[in-house]
Amino acid sequence: MEYGFVPNRHLWYFEYYTPGNCGLFMKMNKHLYSAQSKYQRIDIFETDFFGKVFSLDGITMTTEKDDFFYHEMLVHVPMFIHPNPKKVLVIGGGDGGSVREVLKHKSVEKVIMCEIDEMVVEAAKKYLPVTASKLDDPRVELVFEDGSQFVRNFKNEFDVIIIDSTDPTAGEGGHLFTEDFYKACYDALKENGTFSAESEDWMYDGAWLRLAYSRIKKVFPITKLYLGFMPTYPSGMWAYTFASKGLDPLKDFDPEKVKNFEEELKYYNEEIHKASFALPTFLKKELEQL
Repeated sequence: MEYGFVPNRHLWYFEYYTPGNCGLFMKMNKHLYSAQSKYQRIDIFETDFFGKVFSLDGITMTTEKDDFFYHEMLVHVPMFIHPNPKKVLVIGGGDGGSVREVLKHKSVEKVIMCEIDEMVVEAAKKYLPVTASKLDDPRVELVFEDGSQFVRNFKNEFDVIIIDSTDPTAGEGGHLFTEDFYKACYDALKENGTFSAESEDWMYDGAWLRLAYSRIKKVFPITKLYLGFMPTYPSGMWAYTFASKGLDPLKDFDPEKVKNFEEELKYYNEEIHKASFALPTFLKKELEQL
């Protein structure tokens, strides 16, 4: 895929999807922040419809309008399958949205967020206060390192690991799509640990989706792809991979636990959890071949 951040004199943002010769565009009201870190370009701007928009290397990471679509699906599927999650590792996720969702679970005692780019976190705290609202919570430890290496420091340590990576075509995201990395995550999880990873979309990034799923499947005994809507991501249909050492995302799902969260969640619910694992026929056939 090729992407670009192209603000012209009319203040328009363009994100290009290839193949396809198409993309996403938004009219900007105000360009709030732009910086080039060691790893990537960071931009935050305001729009009428989507609110504040955060992009890395010209790729949309989150918007105020729809960030809950993505973060709730990435986080709550593995969190609700674990019987009592206390210690959680989030790799990536510098905007803070995943940490915010993790801390909705009262059992959580500690969250380590390992984000390679400290400038992303600083920008999110200043310009995205809703998304980054929990990054200063005393239960949160921020680590600014390469997550693919950091996770190797742990064995049998975490109840849940969540991979909130950038696209593999941007910044350092590709390091979080290797089989060695997934094996390190497996080792860092406790016996009943659960895992989730954003896995791109089928339409424009099908090769990456298949690669991530097949590599996770080689490592974890239980691996299942699930889907959710995400309006500002390519195709609008986003994929995630659930994995665990033994817990099944459907057989071990307790809908009674979700009822206590009805006031806090805007996308995820009991029906969505179950339905997200129902895959289109074309995608089922592709995964069966992996």
